[in-house]
Amino acid sequence: MNTQANMETYRMVGLEGVWHVAHTDEAGADQTSMAYATKEAAFEAAVSAASNAIKAGNDVSILVPGARADESALGGTDWHELS
Repeated sequence: MNTQANMETYRMVGLEGVWHVAHTDEAGADQTSMAYATKEAAFEAAVSAASNAIKAGNDVSILVPGARADESALGGTDWHELS
């Protein structure tokens, strides 16, 4: 059993339509994932990765920024704009 848990942080970073998951692992290394079309898609990828960190006994933090004034809530193109 892991008596001293390591902290792994997953942060959604990017702009409307181009989101990434920045992952800081227990060693402090910062890694950035592939691009996702929406903030929600990046979040789902982070949750999947965080699940593995939890299974390894690590502490997990997922940070998602709120929407900017000129951005949709999910950080992607509004489907109404596509028609």
